[in-house]
Amino acid sequence: MGLIQGRAAEWRTLQGGAQLGSGACPGASRLSSGSPSELLDPSGRWRRHLCEDTELEEIRKCGMKNFRNIQVDEANLLTWQGLIVPDNPPYDKGAFRIEINFPAEYPFKPPKITFKTKIYHPNIDEKGQVCLPVISAENWKPATKTDQVIQSLIALVNDPQPEHPLRADLAEEYSKDRKKFCKNAEEFTKKYGEKRPVD
Repeated sequence: MGLIQGRAAEWRTLQGGAQLGSGACPGASRLSSGSPSELLDPSGRWRRHLCEDTELEEIRKCGMKNFRNIQVDEANLLTWQGLIVPDNPPYDKGAFRIEINFPAEYPFKPPKITFKTKIYHPNIDEKGQVCLPVISAENWKPATKTDQVIQSLIALVNDPQPEHPLRADLAEEYSKDRKKFCKNAEEFTKKYGEKRPVD
């Protein structure tokens, strides 16, 4: 609980002393102090802290080779984009752009991840929505860092989990005919995937 409480206290401090309202559960957006415009303003201090001082800086410092070309929307610091660069076939023939959207209630509510690049994967649907347990409402913990979420996402792309599919047809193909699945996924990646960064 210490780490969770620490992040919560840090978040409240950056909000200018705002406190969760009485009886509010984690993820509640109602705060007892602080103007709504300040709390929801994407240029607010805690958002700059998220993007410049801690989360983003940590990711850039650790040099994640599988998450590259990170961009932050200057008009909304709660929106990031970057390239997932998988190691394992059939996805190692391309890169996949994702968008991470942090809600106003972050870290009490999880970020949302959307694939902007099409991908042939049982855990990612045609709209780019991803089934990632670590950011599900029931599993999310405020102490979870963004780099942990990204690492979980990379692991999922590299190693599909057909037991929890968003595309049942691909999960079935993956389970029953792995060779056919890999051939289709590789061709799909070559057709729609983005160019992999070159160091």
